[in-house]
Amino acid sequence: MPRRYRLGIPALLITGVYVVALAVAAVIALTAGDLGALWRLTLFTEVSDSVAVTWPNVLILILAGLPWAWALWQSVRGPLAGPPPELDRNERRLRVALYAAAASSLLYAIAPAWPWWAAVIYAMVMWVVVLLFQPVLGRNLEFAEGARAAGVLAYGGIAAIEVLDVLDWPVPGWLAVICGVAGLIWTVLVLRAQRHDSRWHGATVVYGIAALVVPFVFPLVGLLFALAGRHISDDAAVAADALMMIWLARSAHELADPRHQPAPPSPLPAQPSTP
Repeated sequence: MPRRYRLGIPALLITGVYVVALAVAAVIALTAGDLGALWRLTLFTEVSDSVAVTWPNVLILILAGLPWAWALWQSVRGPLAGPPPELDRNERRLRVALYAAAASSLLYAIAPAWPWWAAVIYAMVMWVVVLLFQPVLGRNLEFAEGARAAGVLAYGGIAAIEVLDVLDWPVPGWLAVICGVAGLIWTVLVLRAQRHDSRWHGATVVYGIAALVVPFVFPLVGLLFALAGRHISDDAAVAADALMMIWLARSAHELADPRHQPAPPSPLPAQPSTP
């Protein structure tokens, strides 16, 4: 299967290293009673002192890491092997922006917490993605101008909120809500356009839909765990961001997948000559 993709072997090695590190960290947690490494590998934050080292908590952390392992494989493997299609300027620029947005998700792994500057970088890269998606989607994108305005407002607003917060300027709470709703509108319209565009597979659209739905479902899962007497960290919700990373990376890959050309019609059998 790795050879089906242009970078399948490197992707398999990188994903394998992460999975092995995850397993070693789980063993350390259970034998030494230290959740630090496992917590850092899966939730990308420092471990909370209030969380006990128990089998259920270790299992939850491993489950939180599995989406990131899958996101590494999906992101690094690249497009399908084969001759790439000729891309126009808009498609090439969109691919670069999508890869940059997917890569910026990995800032989780190198930062001790999700700092303001990482949020600003991600928001500005997504702002560029918003501008470049529209000409590539073309007629498939309904309400194109409104979609672009919603995306620009969403990600430009997120960047502005982060900067204002660092400057200790008062930011009204309703502004974040407006940005969130605008981002949701843009994503829904883009996913709808992708569903009607043969360049993207249905699975890619499903990943995008899941990235929107999971953050709303996760609080319900946390409530069910609480009713069962188990604690699940709010930080585990960052695992949902892996789905967004997969959608961005697959959207870029599939622009460069080999295009299936229709087979030429078979020649008509020669008619026998009339004597």
